[in-house]
Amino acid sequence: MKSPVKERLWNAQYLKVMTCNFLLFFAFYLLTPLLPLYLDAEFAADKHTIGVVLSGYVIATLLVRPFSGFIVDTFDRRRVLTICFFCFFIVFTGYVGAGSLLMFTIIRTVHGLPYGATTVANSTAAIDVLPSSRRNEGMGFYGLSNNLAMAIAPSAGIYLYNLTDNFALLFWISTALAFIGYITSLTVKLPRRKPRVGKPKLSFDHFFLGRAWLLAVNICFFAVCWGVMSNYVALYGKERLGMTDGTGLFFMLLSGGLVAARLFGSRSLRQGRMTVNAARGVVLSSIGYLLFAIMPGEWSFFASALLIGLGNGQMYPAMLNMFISVARHDQRGTANSSILISWDLGMGLGIILGGYIAQFLGFGAAFAVVAGLQITGSILFFVATRQFFERRRLE
Repeated sequence: MKSPVKERLWNAQYLKVMTCNFLLFFAFYLLTPLLPLYLDAEFAADKHTIGVVLSGYVIATLLVRPFSGFIVDTFDRRRVLTICFFCFFIVFTGYVGAGSLLMFTIIRTVHGLPYGATTVANSTAAIDVLPSSRRNEGMGFYGLSNNLAMAIAPSAGIYLYNLTDNFALLFWISTALAFIGYITSLTVKLPRRKPRVGKPKLSFDHFFLGRAWLLAVNICFFAVCWGVMSNYVALYGKERLGMTDGTGLFFMLLSGGLVAARLFGSRSLRQGRMTVNAARGVVLSSIGYLLFAIMPGEWSFFASALLIGLGNGQMYPAMLNMFISVARHDQRGTANSSILISWDLGMGLGIILGGYIAQFLGFGAAFAVVAGLQITGSILFFVATRQFFERRRLE
C-alpha cells in the first residue's frame, strides 16, 4: 500500500508571504533596542518616560487588532494586506522628521495602527496559502520568519549604530526594508474565498476569539517578559554589566535558539502535538529568565539569551496553532488577531512595567519581576491551559 503523497508546503505564495512577514518585523525591530538609547540621547528622557513613549504603539496596535480580524475575514484579504502594508511603510518616514519628544511619541503611537493591521492580514494570508494537511507545520515555519526578524534585527541595528553612530541612517534603512515588503505584498496571490451566507454582520467573536480566552491570558504573561527583555536589555547591558556591544551577541544567541527550536519542533507540530511543544517552551524560557535575574554576569547573560530563544521558539508557534485549532475555519483572521492582541497587551504592560520598576528600583528588580511572571505563566499552562485547550479544540 502506497503512503499518501504529502501536499507541497513551500509553494511560491507561501514564500512571498513569509518574505513580507520577515521584512515587516525586521524593519520594525531594527529600531526596537535603539529607541530607548535614542530617546535618552536626543531628548534626555528618563526611564519611566521612555517606557511610556515606547508603549504608545502597543496601545494603538491593541485598538486596531480586533477590527483587523473582522476586516480580513470580511473583505478581500489581498487588498487589505497591500493597503495596510503601504501605510506601515509610509509612517517610517516620520521618525526622521520628529524634532520633539511629543512629535516622536505621536508618530510612534500612530505606527502601531498599520503595524497591528498588517501583521493580522499577513498571517491570515499565510493560512490561506497553506495546504490544510500541513497547516500546523507551515504556521510553525511562518512564525520563524518573524521570530528570526525579531531576534536578528536588533543585533543588526546595534551593530550599525555602533559602526555609524547615526540614528537617521537606521530610520531610513527601516523605511527601505518596509518599502520592499510592500512591493512584495503586491505580488501575493490568494485563493478566492466563498462568500459567507446566513451569518450576522457583527458579533463578539469577529473581534476576539472568546473560545480561547484562557490561552490569551496565558500568553499575555509570556509577552510581558518578552516586552521587558527586548526593550531594555541594551540599557541593562550598558548600565549594569558595562557592555557597549555585547547586546548584539545576546540577540544573535536569541535568534539561534529561535531557529533551532523551530526546526526541532516542526515535526511535533506536524503531528498535532502542540501542547508538548508549548510545555517544553515555557520550561526552557522560565530557566532562561530565572538565570538572567538571579545570576547577573556575562556568561549567564548570554546563556539566558539562548534558553529564552529556545523556549519562545517552541512556545509561540505551538500557542498560535492552539488558537487556530479552537477557531472555526471562517474565524482564521479573528484567531490570528486574538493571539496578537494578547501578545501586544503583554508587551505593552511589559514596556511600561519594566520602565517604571527600572526607574525606581533598578533593572535587577525589573528582571526579577519578569522571572516571577514567566514562572507564574508556566504554572498556569500546566495546571489549567493544557486541559482547557484539549476540551475546546476543533481539529
